[in-house]
Amino acid sequence: MSSRPLSLSAAKSVLCSLTLLAAPIALAQDATPTPQPAAATHVRPPRVPRPGVKTDGISRPMSDLVTEAVIPVEGSPDWATISKDSIWITSARANHVVQILAATSKPGLIIDVPRPCSGLAYGADSIWIPSCGSHSVLRVDAATGKTLATIPGDPANSEGGITFGADSAWIVTKPSTLIRIDPKTNTVAASVELPSGSQNPLFADGYIWITSFEHDNLLKLDPKTNAIVATIPVGPKPRFLTSGAGSIWTLNQGDGSVSRVEMKSGKPLATIALGIPGTGGEITFGAGSVWPTNIDFPVSQIDAATNKVVKQWGGPGGDGIKFGFGSVWLSNGHEQTVARFSPSQK
Repeated sequence: MSSRPLSLSAAKSVLCSLTLLAAPIALAQDATPTPQPAAATHVRPPRVPRPGVKTDGISRPMSDLVTEAVIPVEGSPDWATISKDSIWITSARANHVVQILAATSKPGLIIDVPRPCSGLAYGADSIWIPSCGSHSVLRVDAATGKTLATIPGDPANSEGGITFGADSAWIVTKPSTLIRIDPKTNTVAASVELPSGSQNPLFADGYIWITSFEHDNLLKLDPKTNAIVATIPVGPKPRFLTSGAGSIWTLNQGDGSVSRVEMKSGKPLATIALGIPGTGGEITFGAGSVWPTNIDFPVSQIDAATNKVVKQWGGPGGDGIKFGFGSVWLSNGHEQTVARFSPSQK
């Protein structure tokens, strides 16, 4: 093969091409890698410490609580309601509601529900079950477990509630609308707009009582007019509530206290320090006492005659509680059990 010398212009072209080819190699060899920012991580806020009650003679370990029965409930046993012969327990993780027969403390019917949440209620021979999975309220026959109706209504909060009274079921739906369900038609008969963050209703003494979490109030609604007739100040961030001894009792998540309000007058009567602040919990009334619960302190007992904490059991478990059939029923999501115990504990 013959060859000939490159012209000046051709030589410049070849040199330019070689330079361009070599440049990336040099850069790759000499460049220092640029540090990349760390992947963003979701940091959960620290849980509020729960000191409990430190008065001598009040605190005791959960191992001292004497139980009558401990019933396994798969998933995350939590909310409860009482029917004629049973207690019913939600388990959101297992997507069902379990019946426990009061006579035997044994499981009965199991009702499939997508993510049951926001409480349970009994009325008109039915169990009323809010579902955060289907964004509705299920009406289930308490005798057969058969679903009788599904009423559209997205629960306002998984920690909200549902109640039955004045021939109606009542639940707060998003964002803060109280709906009244007529069991004769299984339809919404009335809607009431509430202050923001008012999500937990309770029927007692002929009225609907609703805690207003964002405004530190207790609302009183007259079902005859579907109108709020009183707004009563209570402790910080009230969530769960119960009735007994002529009063409404609210469990306040802001500071872990319980507020007592006289039903007839609406007058605040007492604020009882429990030392169980933060999310979660429940409260019930029975045998002359108020029984709040929360994780780390599964059981506290307040004597309604004195407004004083008389006992508090600390340890793992807690978060759901109900009084019925002469017993206290305590849900333990950690252990996947429901414990039944007598209110007469030494």
